[in-house]
Amino acid sequence: MAKENRTDWSDILKRRLANSNRDERSEEEKKCEEMQLFSKYYSEWKGGSDKNKSYKNIPRFYFRLPAEEEVLLQKLREESRAVFLQRKSRELLDHEELQNLWFLLEKQQVPPVNSEEAMISYEAYLQVGDMAGPKCNKFFTARVYAKLLHSDPYGRISIMQFFNYVMRKVWLHQTRIGLSLYDVAGQGYLRESDLENYILELIPTLPQLDGLEKSFYSFYVCTAVRKFFFFLDPLRTGKIKIQDILACSFLDDLLELRDEELSKESQESNWFSAPSALRVYGQYLNLDKDHNGMLSKEELSRYGTATLTSVFLERVFQECLTYDGEMAIQDKMKVHCQVPVSFQDVKDEIFDMVKPKDPYKITLQDLVNSCQGDTVTSILIDLNGFWTYENREAPVANDSDSTSTANNDDS
Repeated sequence: MAKENRTDWSDILKRRLANSNRDERSEEEKKCEEMQLFSKYYSEWKGGSDKNKSYKNIPRFYFRLPAEEEVLLQKLREESRAVFLQRKSRELLDHEELQNLWFLLEKQQVPPVNSEEAMISYEAYLQVGDMAGPKCNKFFTARVYAKLLHSDPYGRISIMQFFNYVMRKVWLHQTRIGLSLYDVAGQGYLRESDLENYILELIPTLPQLDGLEKSFYSFYVCTAVRKFFFFLDPLRTGKIKIQDILACSFLDDLLELRDEELSKESQESNWFSAPSALRVYGQYLNLDKDHNGMLSKEELSRYGTATLTSVFLERVFQECLTYDGEMAIQDKMKVHCQVPVSFQDVKDEIFDMVKPKDPYKITLQDLVNSCQGDTVTSILIDLNGFWTYENREAPVANDSDSTSTANNDDS
């Protein structure tokens, strides 16, 4: 059919040209008509008339990103994103508006007071929504109220719980906007360099890091970024979704350092605190014997009590991909003159602990679901971890023996 159409319009053009000597129209008029005919028949040859094109009803879903050499388009895109983020930021409740919302909620609390918490009914809740302004409309819905409704016999919700909910939502949106400003690609994810810039510029706003020397900033940023990427980029794609950053607790831990009165215990348990970063730095320096800024397999093997297995170290350096049917733990036990254990017995114990969906293999998700990942890992990579697990009942037995002996002595 296409060939036939092509023949038709080419013949017509030839006839037109053959009769051009008898045509008294101007050259411009002839060219205009030729172009109209060519466009018409070319369109038909490519797929018929445009009248019933279904693709015209399909919305556009792909927008090509500007290439590196398209500087003007890149600048335009950056400016448009900045304007969009500014508009989104203005839609959020500011400090004064949050205070006003709290005052309105307090005024509308509903008796009876049966606890220390102030409560509000659904009717009063809707009244506050009307008075709070359009920015608050998304918080005053039946869905939000039902989400916060628990066991109150009068069908009320806690004012404090609702206000905390609003504060959390505002914080999430503020943080998302803040992270999006570092999203150079504008695709909803941060590369390693993007997250480094974010944390570097965040340091001066965290009072708990005031004592860090500026020369230490680069190591601190590296330490902080690695935790995000280790857990949130398991496939090593080099980027993390902003949505995943917001969903995990790491950012909460990092921003906890804004608290000027953070306890020593909290600092010790917080990966992003100054004491934690300095501890990691000290361990790294102790291992780096040649001071070249990198750790070799031999240097890493001295970590802790030097009981990391050779196979684990090989896997870390991606030089050994299998266990060759043997446990590395067995090799270490032989070195330390201990009786090797049965691989089958330990394998069965691990599978009993994890309870994987597939009885023949354990996946990462199985380990996460079992809440036994740290134990299983320590059993497989560290002799001390394995020995601690194997002898976990020994202290109990010793205590029982001591108690029994003491009782016999008393008698």
